[in-house]
Amino acid sequence: MRIAFIASGALACPALQAVARRPGDRVVAVVTQPDRPRGRRLQPAACPVGELAGRLGLPVMQPEKASAPESIEALAALKPDLLVVAAYGQMLRQALLDIAPLGAVNIHPSLLPKYRGAAPIQWAITNGDTETGVAILYVTARMDAGDLILMERAPIAPDDTAGTLEPRLADLGARLLDRALDLFGTPPVPRVPQDESQVVLAPKLAKEDGRIDWSMPAESIRNRIRGFSPWPGCFTTVPGTPPVTLKIHAAEVGTGSGEPGTVLEAGAKGIRVACGSGSLRLVRIQPEGRPAMTDAAYCCGRRDLAGLRFGG
Repeated sequence: MRIAFIASGALACPALQAVARRPGDRVVAVVTQPDRPRGRRLQPAACPVGELAGRLGLPVMQPEKASAPESIEALAALKPDLLVVAAYGQMLRQALLDIAPLGAVNIHPSLLPKYRGAAPIQWAITNGDTETGVAILYVTARMDAGDLILMERAPIAPDDTAGTLEPRLADLGARLLDRALDLFGTPPVPRVPQDESQVVLAPKLAKEDGRIDWSMPAESIRNRIRGFSPWPGCFTTVPGTPPVTLKIHAAEVGTGSGEPGTVLEAGAKGIRVACGSGSLRLVRIQPEGRPAMTDAAYCCGRRDLAGLRFGG
């Protein structure tokens, strides 16, 4: 089977490795995003899938828009039997999906129809879910709405962040894709329609989504910190002249109450902040322009925190 692999993010890397080593199948192209400025020096560099494809010696295409007529023409000339899509970052037009006789399949890290959209891992953790999973589905013009081929559940640990959960789901996605490709060799391939009444959306995140609303319950804020780690990250503002932005990398739920955002305790035992219900101890933080540190270490240089009210 001739396969075109359309992906960019790290989530897709284990799947690309799995496809590349399948006997009897051939990756005719890896379609990925163009090199972008990255790192402190903003030097052009390949995305994770592009870098991996180069190491594996696979042919790479890097169009600005995969659905542009010239991109579709170039990919169609390679005569792929199937398109595999994962973490690509662009909507694909029907004209592109139609070039492969077997269609296009997607690796999506959620239990569809829950968490359709760009940030399923982040929102599953943020919403306090204790399990998620990976689905292999057909790609349609509607985002993440295609019929399901395979789906498998995976637990979310209490201390998981988006950064720790994604690699596990990436490995699960690679295994599921391998099984799905086997099914294409022994048709018919399953097609299970999604229940539209159960759809939950997982919209794309923006930096501002990380601003902490201290009126929320402590557990909800902690889940948000976990779900938005490492990006976009959660932050608050320490009052002062000028105010200081404080990133929060990890926190623990505690007891106590007060006006939301008020620092109830700050010292050798760390920083504890009142929430809408309960409180949070800010276990690991990062003041603006400084490296990450423990909350107790930060208190050594800021002995005026107790009683202050953190902003959003």
